[in-house]
Amino acid sequence: MRWSTELKAGLAPIVDLVYPPRCPSCGVAVAAHGGLCLECWSELEETSQTSEVIAATRYNDMSRQLVLNFKHGGKIALARLLAQLMAARLPDVNRGEAPLLVPVPLHRMRLWERGYNQAALLAEELARLGRGELSVDALKRTKRTPSLGGLGKDERDAALKNAIAVSKSRRQKIAGRDILLVDDVYTSGATSSACAEVLLTVGAKSVRTICFARVDAG
Repeated sequence: MRWSTELKAGLAPIVDLVYPPRCPSCGVAVAAHGGLCLECWSELEETSQTSEVIAATRYNDMSRQLVLNFKHGGKIALARLLAQLMAARLPDVNRGEAPLLVPVPLHRMRLWERGYNQAALLAEELARLGRGELSVDALKRTKRTPSLGGLGKDERDAALKNAIAVSKSRRQKIAGRDILLVDDVYTSGATSSACAEVLLTVGAKSVRTICFARVDAG
């Protein structure tokens, strides 16, 4: 671990020379890789927190651009920055008290098309930051669901019916545990509710959602 840290520190000036650090949102030069410029940073907004949902930022033009770059633009290195902002909303935990970090699952076809599950990348980074124990395959999406944007509650519920299940090999691990359900954006809450329902059914002690951006209701 020490050698790895020292190697990264030694190579940092060379990396910065070859690939000058730039803001992942607007592209202007910044002091170090992985950070936003001051202007973009100032555009991130706080949002209300609840006992069920913890969010790093409000969903606005800036957070939307970061999510699009991360989710559809292939900029997976953004996972660390977004997770750091999410982790700031969570306490450090001891091993015996660590919640289980469970990413919202993608259907295998969508995972194949995109190449990665953005929620899983965020969960991995949160685990590295000491915010919980990772269980990347605890949930699975059993059918491909349409985009839920613009659908009414009944339509969302119908689309998600029997769409999410708990992996049989992870049921024992979930039982009795506090769960942090990890996602990039929280919108209507339909997907989170569907995930929470199946997790509680197999004995989870509690389920909360941790996300990067939350869409304000109304």
